[in-house]
Amino acid sequence: MKLNHLLRENDLLPFHMPGHKRNSRFGISGSEIDITEIEGFDNLHNADGILKELEDTYSKLYSSSKSILSVNGSTCCVLSAVFALCGRGDKIIIARNCHKSVYNACLLNELAVTYIEPEFDEKLGMYTKVSQQALDNALKAAPDAKAVVITSPTYEGVISRVSCDIPLIIDAAHGAHFGFADFLPEKMYGDIVINSLHKTLPALTQTAVIHIYNPELTEGVKKYMDIFETSSPSYVLLASADICADFLKSPEPLYEEYKINLDEFKTKLSLLSNIHLYDNDDPTRLVVYSDNMNGVELAELLRREYRIEPEGATLNYVILISTVCDEKEAFNSLFDALADISKNHFGNYSFYVEKPPLPEVYCKMSEVKETEETQLENSVGKVSGEFIFAYPPGIPVIAPGEVISEELLKTISQMKKTGVNLISDGDITANTILTKKH
Repeated sequence: MKLNHLLRENDLLPFHMPGHKRNSRFGISGSEIDITEIEGFDNLHNADGILKELEDTYSKLYSSSKSILSVNGSTCCVLSAVFALCGRGDKIIIARNCHKSVYNACLLNELAVTYIEPEFDEKLGMYTKVSQQALDNALKAAPDAKAVVITSPTYEGVISRVSCDIPLIIDAAHGAHFGFADFLPEKMYGDIVINSLHKTLPALTQTAVIHIYNPELTEGVKKYMDIFETSSPSYVLLASADICADFLKSPEPLYEEYKINLDEFKTKLSLLSNIHLYDNDDPTRLVVYSDNMNGVELAELLRREYRIEPEGATLNYVILISTVCDEKEAFNSLFDALADISKNHFGNYSFYVEKPPLPEVYCKMSEVKETEETQLENSVGKVSGEFIFAYPPGIPVIAPGEVISEELLKTISQMKKTGVNLISDGDITANTILTKKH
């Protein structure tokens, strides 16, 4: 019997956790199927029953050697993958546009980082794909690196297909839907591939899967998944992953309907004179930009005037995530909003974003123990004592240990002026940054 069915049919009197006891009087959504590791429901950390069957199903769906479920999102999977492959102080190669979880893994393990610089779209101001040549150059610069980490697809739906002779970790958090319809890109394959089910498939937030394609890495990955993942995995989340797996076994009818709606939306959008769609690799990821306003303004207009919540916004574009769960009415509403904006809002927006600077040499990622607040204008030449992230998606503008440059300050200034959400340990919005104390 499926996990979701078991949870709904469970009628045993609960003298066990969780404390809400499935009592409806408190009105807690989901509590009716929220349990702990009781008899017959398996244990995610030592799966040998219904959860093992579910993980085996995902392994078959994604053609992996082993797939392990996560209820701590892709972040838990990234931490586990990096720790499984790298010992303290080892060298690692990562793409500069990796998610902050990759940087946090490097920081916790004090890894020596060599960056791959992805290609950069100067018009929209975003990193795109990692080329094989860029990866090969990084491998030559760090021949003793223990692993490579890239993000593919990117937040904007750009794919990198690369290979190397050392373990390759692919953060494909936004690519869980790949390969399940003819119009979608092929699945990502590496030694370890990480997918967030909840980002692009019908599953609840925090559900993810780490796929191991190199069997020699299984033991290490499992060890660190047990360390980083909660010891009280949510059966509410696991039940949604179960339902998601059922969908992926025969997704064709819904994907056919989805493609029709998506194609119709894009055809209509192409007729608008000053609203454009970025030509990326994932046809479901809608990256929209306007000739009339910046991305932050466009996102705010969609939110305020048309009750549409975008996924994210940058200086030059808005990211709208579409999935198989979006129906025709949703696409119609989005098009009507963009058409109205195109018709009634005029301007001449063009903003050049320079490529963020990279450290000239590899960076030893470690926590800066003693820091002090420094005014941004006085920080050039100092060593950063913190991460500054543009969130979403959580890509660092600068990392601890990197030297602050004039170019970096210009990038930060651009982001602040146009309302990009910057997050840091210090108070970046008050024009201060934590720097290494001398």
